[in-house]
Amino acid sequence: MSQPADFNDRMLSLGLARVAEQAAIASADWVGRGDEKAADQAAVNAMREQLNLLEIAGVVVIGEGERDEAPMLYIGEEVGTGTGPGVDIALDPLEGTTLTAKDMPNALCVIAMGPRGSMLHAPDVYMEKLAIGPGFAPDTVTLDMSPSERVAALAKAKGATPRDITCCVLERPRHEEMLAELRSTGCGIRLITDGDVAGVMHCAEPGVTGIDMYMGSGGAPEGVLAAAALKCMGGQIYGKLLFRNEDEIGRARKAGIEDLDRVYTRDEMVTKDVIFAATGVTSGSLLPGLKREVGWITTETLLMRSKTGSVRRMTYRNPV
Repeated sequence: MSQPADFNDRMLSLGLARVAEQAAIASADWVGRGDEKAADQAAVNAMREQLNLLEIAGVVVIGEGERDEAPMLYIGEEVGTGTGPGVDIALDPLEGTTLTAKDMPNALCVIAMGPRGSMLHAPDVYMEKLAIGPGFAPDTVTLDMSPSERVAALAKAKGATPRDITCCVLERPRHEEMLAELRSTGCGIRLITDGDVAGVMHCAEPGVTGIDMYMGSGGAPEGVLAAAALKCMGGQIYGKLLFRNEDEIGRARKAGIEDLDRVYTRDEMVTKDVIFAATGVTSGSLLPGLKREVGWITTETLLMRSKTGSVRRMTYRNPV
């Protein structure tokens, strides 16, 4: 009986970069056109096509919902040629469909890959998230702290004052009370309308992005994707699943989650070494967006491997 192939992250990484690149290029015609669904569908189609060229036995563990709700790169979908290593795949073909449709900053095509069983099978529910960058002791900030306590703790760890801290928060009515408390500390707040994977990633490079901490609730699948990014870039993230009804609790139990109050760390959401790729669709703090010229589209992709800590930026000029 043949043994399963090993997860060769070095060999697979360039293929993963191409998956993200092609999804971004496919969405180019929809940037600023006001059609979120068409932009998302174009990215999905291109991402699936490229994934199915890779010599992997892949399963989408973080995707666009359950099969009956999202018949495109759904959770549980098998991708790849079926040969090669068994892998878990977490993806968001177009993180920021609204950002793309309105040509607003920080839309990305995002995908992560790890060995089979390496990623939390997060149900499509909300997750409370808290993230900071690298270089801090574990539990410098925690979900048990109030927002103001987190700001004070991070400021102390940095040898700074709360006014030197900038927090990134998803702009939603559910965060109004948290925002009021944060403002009482004197810290800076950068509100984002969408794209909380990018929001968390900003914490890993505060010198570039100006963001020190991310907090607030958003999609649990995006939390796992963000954890995969920080596994490569460095930094801490904590996540706790939030449930609004029995149906959502049922989704969690279906995914094998029994402890509904558990707080997950980065290395509990992503337990093994992974590779991560993100291509810019619209320009933002992390990546420039697609650049169109007559006959050409240029993309930039961030490609990272947690095993080596390597971070590669790849520019791709593609004739169209």
